[in-house]
Amino acid sequence: MENTRILWADDEIDLLKPHIIFLERKGYKIDTATNGTDALDMIQDTHYSLVFLDENMPGLSGIDTLVRIKKINRNIPVVMVTKSEEERIMEEAIGSQIADYLIKPVNPSQLLLSIKKITEQKKLVNEKTATDYQSEFRQLAMEINMASTFGDWSAIYRELIRWDLSLDHVENATFRELLDTQKKEANALFFKFITKNYQHWLKGSDDAPTLSPQLFARELFPLLKEGRKLFAIVIDNLRYDQWKVIESDLASQFVTVSEKLYSSILPTATQYARNSMFAGLMPSEIKRRYPDRWFDDGDEETKNQFEEYFLGENLKRYGLGNLKWNYAKISQLAFARKFVDNVKSLADNDLNVVVYNFVDMLSHSKTEMEVIKELADNDKAYRSLTRTWFIHSPLYEIMRFCAERRIPVLITTDHGTINVQNPIKIVGERELTTNLRYKAGRNMSYNPKEVLEVKNPEDFHLPRTGVNTHYVFAGENDFFAYPNNYNHYVRYYRNTYQHGGISLEEMVIPVALLEPR
Repeated sequence: MENTRILWADDEIDLLKPHIIFLERKGYKIDTATNGTDALDMIQDTHYSLVFLDENMPGLSGIDTLVRIKKINRNIPVVMVTKSEEERIMEEAIGSQIADYLIKPVNPSQLLLSIKKITEQKKLVNEKTATDYQSEFRQLAMEINMASTFGDWSAIYRELIRWDLSLDHVENATFRELLDTQKKEANALFFKFITKNYQHWLKGSDDAPTLSPQLFARELFPLLKEGRKLFAIVIDNLRYDQWKVIESDLASQFVTVSEKLYSSILPTATQYARNSMFAGLMPSEIKRRYPDRWFDDGDEETKNQFEEYFLGENLKRYGLGNLKWNYAKISQLAFARKFVDNVKSLADNDLNVVVYNFVDMLSHSKTEMEVIKELADNDKAYRSLTRTWFIHSPLYEIMRFCAERRIPVLITTDHGTINVQNPIKIVGERELTTNLRYKAGRNMSYNPKEVLEVKNPEDFHLPRTGVNTHYVFAGENDFFAYPNNYNHYVRYYRNTYQHGGISLEEMVIPVALLEPR
């Protein structure tokens, strides 16, 4: 407060002396000017935390002075003070980016509230957020320890992400460390929960969540059967927290009428989860029905090249084979631009499916490029980088097109990703899969207490590549490391974003229906 210096420009400043004395007694330093020209000169020479500006001054009007203030320093908060309640003046002031608007006669409490709201809001919000999290910490810890269903874990994960996003603005590192510890504890228990329950889900237990092969049948196809025309956008590798920051940038154009969390299948990797989503089948069934369109981990071919075919077969099974629909996979900027240029031709389709691969490429780039490692050093930075990409991306332009044409959008993903920190050792043959969060192969050596073992792939509806093939999955923020050249391997992959294993970030993922405003 002692550093808060305020400029008050008003041609009747002498009449406001009692208000100035009141504010000075509250600890604020007040400078005054009687016209816009003097105010501009003072702003050139002095740093002000806030400017009170009379709208109706002789010479330069308040609006004209405001425009010139913003040219000098666009970041100075300006509070317009006026006798007029004329809508045109209010709109003009608001359009010039004022911080607040007060109608004369003002009272001291109004002034004080406006100052605090503008100059101390961040501090007050930070203190309130930290206090609220501290008071709810024990309750959230108890819920984590008592969680017994996917619904419980979904609610917990929503809360963890809500606090994660809220604490992004809190400078006190203690609360961030506390939340990170709580997220780690949650993932440790979630790993045990999945180990105990996942196989029961595959057998159709009553408490089973929506899984990848059921997603379209439960969330997309019913809309199509109602005669709705829509876009379905699948952003590869999109976590729930990344979705929440993207959602905020769509709020002016769309209303989120439905948001659910569903579970990716294991492995939480594109080859398995996204093929399963489009086909409406588990991986072993895809391989059995379409042996020429499924490729195992060791095969050199692109693993997701038949999504369009799988979706067509899926639509036919649900009696939707006669729909007019289009599928596009976007993984290059040039193609994305071309798609945006031609998107108008798709407006009359019953269904347009767009797979957007940027976030997946971003996570891989963090592993391979030093500059991305620096830009996305933690979850907060990773979210920020995702948001920066989105608001400048062709995908945002596609979303704007849908909003303008009143086309609903179903937006989802195939799996999430987790920042890995803890290496666990594994030994295997050369044919062992390369993914850091799961391994498939034979003759593997590892600590069984650190992984989820699947000795019989059929139990998890996974394809078997050989007689003795089995799978192992890493949990929490672990990643597999080979003993050979161990230290180099660990340094290279620690603090990178990986997927394929068992964590809230990878498995508990969003599907949301957006309606244009």
